[in-house]
Amino acid sequence: MDKTEILKRVDHTQLKAYATWEDIVKLCDEAIANETASVCVPPTYIKRIHDTYGDKINICTVVGFPLGYSVTEAKVAETKQAIVDGAREIDMVINISHVKNGMYDAVEQEIRALREVCRDHVLKVIIETCYLTEEEKIAMCKAVTNAGADYIKTSTGFGTGGATIEDIRLFKQYIGEGVKIKAAGGISTLEDLEAFMAEGCDRLGTSRAVGLLQ
Repeated sequence: MDKTEILKRVDHTQLKAYATWEDIVKLCDEAIANETASVCVPPTYIKRIHDTYGDKINICTVVGFPLGYSVTEAKVAETKQAIVDGAREIDMVINISHVKNGMYDAVEQEIRALREVCRDHVLKVIIETCYLTEEEKIAMCKAVTNAGADYIKTSTGFGTGGATIEDIRLFKQYIGEGVKIKAAGGISTLEDLEAFMAEGCDRLGTSRAVGLLQ
């Protein structure tokens, strides 16, 4: 598979709690040089990246990350600030506790609330598949679709497991038309990159792709 085509689908990621500005600059410089889809960064760095790089780089950030159990109002506030600071893409974590309690409608309502804030910005919904049963994953496919999000995303990379081919295939069965798929978490080899793309993933969240493809 062509290196350029893979990198165009990569959200070049640095979300470690101890990421320094030097780490972020390295990430951004690599993203620009390799024309990745975006950089996915902590909210605290959005404005500084935007002020430094302007339109040279597409900024993605995370909301309710990584555990998802912030109240909706907090996630809405995070999203609004991220957009003001210069983010164009939002990767939100669902309220996993709601899912485990069978409160699927509440999850859908929360996604709708962030969709309303995002408007013409890209909204990706992290469902953290490692914690969910197949029934719950199917319910989340429907919630993401009904709420009008742009993407369903497998994982934060901070849970007990990451993306699997089996989950991507399940998503394809149950997401609605127009919903894209982002695989993230544990994507660590060139074979992983190619396999997830071959299954139809439109985005890949990883910190390793640039290094693997150099």
